[in-house]
Amino acid sequence: MTFSIVAADVKKGDWGVAVASKFPAVGSVVPWAKASVGAVATQSWANTAFGPDGLALMGSGAGAKQALERVLMSDRDREERQVGMVDPRGRVATFTGSKCEAWAGGLTGEGFACQGNILTGPEVVHSIAESFRLAEGDLVDRLLSALIAGDAVGGDRRGRQSAALLVVRDGGGYEGRNDRYVDVRVDDHPQAVGELARVFAVYDREILVRHDSLLDADAELVAEVQRRLAARGVFTGADTGAYDAATRSALARFAGQFNLEGRLRDDDQVSETLIRELRDVTPQAS
Repeated sequence: MTFSIVAADVKKGDWGVAVASKFPAVGSVVPWAKASVGAVATQSWANTAFGPDGLALMGSGAGAKQALERVLMSDRDREERQVGMVDPRGRVATFTGSKCEAWAGGLTGEGFACQGNILTGPEVVHSIAESFRLAEGDLVDRLLSALIAGDAVGGDRRGRQSAALLVVRDGGGYEGRNDRYVDVRVDDHPQAVGELARVFAVYDREILVRHDSLLDADAELVAEVQRRLAARGVFTGADTGAYDAATRSALARFAGQFNLEGRLRDDDQVSETLIRELRDVTPQAS
């Protein structure tokens, strides 16, 4: 009832899963990942224990193939399961039980494994694999591209409902306090994969700080920033145009109010995203 891809970019330190299904909140069931350990997709009649158990095995030194074999060994219903794994070294494995509903199957390639069941046909996993191989950018970009490709050729033959994108890296989470670099989900939507792409674009723009245009903190811009910060009640000085400690402190306070701390800088440039947000909430100070 699902199609997914697990993959790793070992050089950059990313592991992740992308998944879609005619099933509500698939992101709460299928994807599991831990930085520097690996990623697991457990689906079909999903055994959710395969997620934490597979990660524990890979974290203890088992390769993806060995970890997959071991979790399946103790499961008497394994022929109804479908699983993909990628380990700390980027080695992969996929399994489709003989009792999974057609069309069901999987493919592996360098650093990735894709699998699906109750699909419109084998073209779904082939499109996922080919798109992942050809896609550019970070692992998250390639995973999303692969998911979109699988959806475009038919995906789950019952229809669309939910999708999820999970990528982990050491210290990649909010304020560096966990490994959840990207964890976005669409739990119920008639075009779930398209909506996931839209939600990720928002997350990418506002949180990841991957493509942030910079503006020079010249006197004219700084004076505007001071005026707008004063309108927000976080700056009490005059609009002198001097990018001094008081102005930086006020801008940091504003950034904290809107979860934009990652946009703050120590040099004489300012995040365009941060300025755009400040302008949006202070129209009266234009």
